Amino acid sequence: MSFYSLTTQGRYEQAYQLSADKPEVFWDAIARENFVWHKKWDQVLDADFAKGKFAWFTNAKLNITENCIDRHLEKKSNHTAIIFEPNNPKQPAEYISYKTLHEKVCSFANVLKAQGVQKGDRVVIYLPMIPELAYAVLACARIGAIHSVIFAGFSAGAVAARINDCEAKVVVTADGGYRGEKRIKLKPIIDEALRTCPSVQQVIVAQRTFDEVDFNAERDILLSDALKKVDHYCSPVSMDAEDPLFILYTSGSTGKPKGMLHTTAGYMVYAAFTFKNVFAYEPNDVYWCTADVGWITGHSYILYGPLANGATTLMFEGIPSYPDVGRFWSIVEKHKVNQFYTAPTAIRSLAKESVEYVQSYDLSSLKVLGTVGEPINDEAWQWYHHYIGRQQCPIMDTWWQTETGGIMISPLPGSKTILPTFATLPLPGVQPCILDAETKQELADNNVTGALCIKYPWPGMARSIWRDHQRFLDTYYNVFPGYYFTGDGAFRNADGLYRITGRIDDVIIVSGHNLGTAPIEDAIDEHELVAESAVVGYPHDIKGNALYGFVTIKNETTKTMDQLRQEINEQIARQIGPIAKLDKIQFVSGLPKTRSGKIMRRILRKIAQGNQYELGDISTLLNPECIPDIIQHRI
Repeated sequence: MSFYSLTTQGRYEQAYQLSADKPEVFWDAIARENFVWHKKWDQVLDADFAKGKFAWFTNAKLNITENCIDRHLEKKSNHTAIIFEPNNPKQPAEYISYKTLHEKVCSFANVLKAQGVQKGDRVVIYLPMIPELAYAVLACARIGAIHSVIFAGFSAGAVAARINDCEAKVVVTADGGYRGEKRIKLKPIIDEALRTCPSVQQVIVAQRTFDEVDFNAERDILLSDALKKVDHYCSPVSMDAEDPLFILYTSGSTGKPKGMLHTTAGYMVYAAFTFKNVFAYEPNDVYWCTADVGWITGHSYILYGPLANGATTLMFEGIPSYPDVGRFWSIVEKHKVNQFYTAPTAIRSLAKESVEYVQSYDLSSLKVLGTVGEPINDEAWQWYHHYIGRQQCPIMDTWWQTETGGIMISPLPGSKTILPTFATLPLPGVQPCILDAETKQELADNNVTGALCIKYPWPGMARSIWRDHQRFLDTYYNVFPGYYFTGDGAFRNADGLYRITGRIDDVIIVSGHNLGTAPIEDAIDEHELVAESAVVGYPHDIKGNALYGFVTIKNETTKTMDQLRQEINEQIARQIGPIAKLDKIQFVSGLPKTRSGKIMRRILRKIAQGNQYELGDISTLLNPECIPDIIQHRI
C-alpha cells in the first residue's frame, strides 16, 4: 500500500505506525515510488546522533529539477507551473507553463555556466518576488551550484556577512523591486555590500524597475543580455543524494547568522511528501503560499514541494495591504485559489480591518487553510476559520523550522483532531517527544510541558551549519544527547496533541511556576483594544523573575493607560490565573520584527532588563525605528 497520499485519519494512522515501527521501510517506499533517480540508494539512512552526522539515501544519484520540471513535461507541458501575481493589480498576471519554466531554468543555468559557475560553487540570490527568483534558484540546482537566497530587504552589511560566510562566486540581483507603494532599490545595496566581499566575481542583474543603476563593466552583467547568448536547454547534473542543495541563513541566539545546510535527496522527498499531504493537493488545484522565497517556507512550499508534485503554485510580489487590505482576498477570487498558506502576523493584521474587505470577494474556491511562522493565537484562529474559511476549511497550524526543511507537526485535512492553537500531531516519519529540561529525561505521560525534541532522523533535516559543524552540534545535538533539540517548548494535552509554547527561553519561571509566554500573549490579545503583544521576563528581587508586557493597541481610546493595564491583567487572570499577571505593561507604537514577521523577543528582553546598550545589530529588523521609542518609555 502506498502512503504518499494520506486522505483520511485511518490512512494517517496506518502510515504513522509504519513510519514509527519501520522508518527506513516507510521512507524507502515513499522515495522509490514517487521520484526519478539516476541511481537508487545503497542504504536508506546512515545516522550518528552523537556526531550530528546524517545521510539519507546514500550513494543515490538524481537531479532535483528533473523531479520538479522535466518529468512533468510529457503529460502536462502546457499546465501552469507558476502564476506570477505582480505588485500592481492593474498589471496582468503571468502564467508560466511547465514547458516555459523548463526553458527559463535551462537558459538561466547556461548563463551561470557562462560565468564559470560549477557544481559546488555558491551563488547568492538577492531578488524581489519575481519569476527570475524561481528561475535562479532552480538554475543553480540544475547545474549543482549551491544557492543561498537572501531576502531582498536585508541591509548591505547583513548581505555582505552572508556572502562572505559562504564565499559566493556570483550574486544574482535586480535593479530594484516593488513593495506596495514603495520602489525599492536593490542594486545599490549589493554594490555597497560587495565593497567587502572579495569572493564575488560576477553580478547578474535582472531588470524589474528599469531604474538607472551604477554598472561595473568588469563585474556586472545584464541578465537580458546574457540570455541572448545561451541555449534553451541545459543537461541536469547528476547529484549525489547528500550533495549540498542550498544554504539558508537564519538568526541565531548569538546574533551571528547560521548558514543551515540542506542536501538534495532527503530534502526533496520530505518537501514533496509534506506538501502533498498537509495541503491535500489534487491535480488542477491552485495553491498559494504568501511567504517570500527568501525564507525556508518559500523554498519548500512555493518552489520545491509544489513543483515536485506537478502543482500550480502562486508567487505574489506585493503586500496584503496594497492597494487596500482586501488584496489577498481579491487574488483568491481572481485565481480561484484552493489552498492558502500564510502567517499569523498577516492574519492578525487583516483581522483588525473591516470585514467588508473580506466579504467583498468570493472565497468559495478555498478548500484548505494553513498558518506558518509562529503559533497562532485563538482569536486570530477563530477569525481565520470564520471569515476566510467560512467554517468549512480545515486550518493546518503547521510547526516546523528552517532546520527541519519541512513541516513536522500539523493536522491533515482529513484529520478529526484539529484543535485551535494546537499543531496537533506529528507527520509520518516524525517522532517528537517532550523532555524535562533539568533531568534530560523524556516525559512519557500526557498533560506535560517541556522541551520539544525529535528522537529519530527525518529526510528533510539540515545536515550542518555551513563550515561550523561544532556550532551545529552544540546548538541542536549536545543540549539533549541522543535527540534533536528544537529550541522550542511544547505542551502535550490529554489526547496527545502538541501545542507549541514558544522558544524555550520564552518560558519564564515566576515564583517557581513555569509560564510560557505564548498563552499569556493569547490572553492579552483577546482584549478588544489590543492589536499585538509580546511578553518577556526580567529579574525580580522576590519572585526571581517577573513578567514585562509590550502591547500595541488598535486605535485611540478614552480609557487611561492604567485602566487598560488593569483590564489586561484581569483578562490574564481569567484565562490563566493570577500568577501569570504582568508586573509591567508598556504600551508601544510597534514591536521589533524580523523581515519574516517574527517578534524579536530577545531585543525586548534586553530592554526590559535594562540592557538597552547590548542589543547588538538591529539593522536587519523590519522596523528598527521603533527601538528608540521603546527604550525611551521603558517602565
